[in-house]
Amino acid sequence: MIRLGLRLTLGSGREAALRVLVVAAAVALGVGLLLIALAGVNGLNAQTARGAWLDTSAQASASTSGRSTPRLWWLLSVDQFGSQAIDRVDVAATGPGAPLPPGIPHLPGPGEFYASPALTNLLRSVPASELRDRYPGRQIGTIGAAALPSPSSLIIVIGHQPRQLPHVPGAVEVGGIQRTPANCYTCRSGVGSGPVLQWILAGGAVALLLPVLILIATASRLSAARREERFAAMRLVGATPRQISVISAVEATVAAVAGVGVGFALFFLFRPLLYHVPFTGAPLAQGDLSLGWTDVVLVVIGVPVAAVVSARLALRRVQISPLGVSRRASSAPPRIFRIIPLLAGIAVLAYFDAAGKPGAIGGQLLELLVGFALIVVGLVLAGPWFTTAGSRLMANRASRPATLIAGRRLLDNPKAAFRFISGLVLALFVTSAAIGALSSTVATAASSGEGSAGKATLADLFCSFSTSNCPPSAEVPSVPAHALASLRATPGVRAVTVVQQSPSSAQQMNGFGLVACDQLVKTPAIGKCAPGTTVATTGYFLSNLLGHNSHASSTIWPSAHLSVADITKLPVDAVVVATDGSSGSLERARTSLERAFPLQGTPVGVEALDPPTGRLLTMVQDMTDVVIVASLIIAACSLAVNIAAGLGERKRPFSLLRLTGVPTAVLHRVVALESAMPLFLVAAVSIVVGLVSAALYLHSQAGIAFRIPGIAFWATVLGGLAASLAIIASTFPLLNRITGPEVARNE
Repeated sequence: MIRLGLRLTLGSGREAALRVLVVAAAVALGVGLLLIALAGVNGLNAQTARGAWLDTSAQASASTSGRSTPRLWWLLSVDQFGSQAIDRVDVAATGPGAPLPPGIPHLPGPGEFYASPALTNLLRSVPASELRDRYPGRQIGTIGAAALPSPSSLIIVIGHQPRQLPHVPGAVEVGGIQRTPANCYTCRSGVGSGPVLQWILAGGAVALLLPVLILIATASRLSAARREERFAAMRLVGATPRQISVISAVEATVAAVAGVGVGFALFFLFRPLLYHVPFTGAPLAQGDLSLGWTDVVLVVIGVPVAAVVSARLALRRVQISPLGVSRRASSAPPRIFRIIPLLAGIAVLAYFDAAGKPGAIGGQLLELLVGFALIVVGLVLAGPWFTTAGSRLMANRASRPATLIAGRRLLDNPKAAFRFISGLVLALFVTSAAIGALSSTVATAASSGEGSAGKATLADLFCSFSTSNCPPSAEVPSVPAHALASLRATPGVRAVTVVQQSPSSAQQMNGFGLVACDQLVKTPAIGKCAPGTTVATTGYFLSNLLGHNSHASSTIWPSAHLSVADITKLPVDAVVVATDGSSGSLERARTSLERAFPLQGTPVGVEALDPPTGRLLTMVQDMTDVVIVASLIIAACSLAVNIAAGLGERKRPFSLLRLTGVPTAVLHRVVALESAMPLFLVAAVSIVVGLVSAALYLHSQAGIAFRIPGIAFWATVLGGLAASLAIIASTFPLLNRITGPEVARNE
């Protein structure tokens, strides 16, 4: 039977060869996209592994070295230049043989530093007052590629005397360098790591892989579905169900194996171009988009097996009886109860929004996850019902023949129409919810300083401002007069405000400080004094990513009942600098602050997202854009394969229509409406539900007002839909070829 199956597949003429080529092409596209998804995950893992050394800590290195070996003082911080984050590592060896970070031949000594190639170019291309003057000493080399998460990574390793770092807040003594990605939530290994990133990767991979798998299954079923009549005829002459299954498996395997081979060729052909796709928000290095043996075996074996299983399932009607093909009947229309899980999921999120119960930990978080799970399941279950509703509306309101034919055709089998794009539901729901949450968060953070001095103000926070265990040796007793004069003389700086440490230990624990009102009035981005007040008690004026409870610029701080002379004797909590808002002024002010207060933290923008958070948000947003476009194109390819199968089944009716004078343009509209209506309807429902879910989650859990995503999101969606329509239109020439007059004759 295997030889007969090969003969029927390869030697049945031009039509059989064309059928195999169509299936192989669809499988090749699906395999290529599947390989890209797997390689993208491997690339991100490679980036994270190369940046693992940046997550070195005393706890992480405890098991890598004994106390008897020389140790290394280690201080990691994140600097910033414009919107780019700079990973800064300050080191000091306690003796010869101290741990050596990767990418450098030896540790830098006092007054020396290594910089990554991208940072080296940046140091040379911008004025020294904006960046180079922040880093003391001279550059003695560049950091090698083995230590760079991405070719665009900005990293600097600065050497110090061993006696300098022990008294610096945040510095730790390590016995070894982290070699594997740390299991943490706030890691800074260039592109991020830890469970948060793993969940993001898992969600993106699932959202992309599901449509790919559906495309492969759809393509593998095409051959079997178009040969049902031949298989039924073979049953009538005595073939057993087992023999039919073997022939079907051979046909599916031949097309799938050919598609797998072409898919691998497409992947390796286009891989050089894929390094520019923002899978992780940062460019990938050459070699990152690699495939492991597990990936290769999974695709080489899994795809043909999936093709055989799909072909076997497609023949279930033939297996019932030899006349199964002739006894087709319309399935019962989907019932309205299919939308109950979807409504239940939205109701769960709405309950938490109305009750105002944050789900940060424990059972409430679990209940929120249950709500999102109900929505995902509900979308899949409700898809056929939405397709039926749209088809019925299209048929009832039809004013043209094409609309009526397409509507009645979809009503005949809405489940099959939805099946080919069901993978799009999860992809668009996940991505639209993510984009809705991200765009609202970023917009809220940006608007907090909009129209005020928030965007033009920097704050250098010392350890006593935000921690209750700041050692006395790390306190900043005062700001030298020459440092204040240098700051005020920096071009673009308009005012400098000094926030003093509160004498109350309770206020210190809560991040409260003291400030003279004559200084505060010059930096309105961090609040105001009440009328008649000379000294005010300030709170934590930097906004949190999931907080934004209040904007400091509109806050009136209470009186401290102390004199200006009294607070000038207290240690310094922070120095706040207001600029004219230009990029050059901000960077010069940042440089002046870091030179005035070395190793005392890096200045951050008032009411702005910190660099690691901004980097993570950018990565997630880039990934979701890729998933949206890829999912829409994959769904369109599934529809195109479905169209090819449908045209084969209806070539005689279409030919008869053409003989009666129906223009081919009308038939083109029928095919386009049958494909586009489910695609557009499912896309619209998924996006709306995703945005509604994001709005409910943000309002209940983070107190952030939801904002409609910007033009970039809608342009991405519309671009993906336009590409989908182009793929659907590519089947029109096939319709013209197979619906000629010769097909309409009775045999």
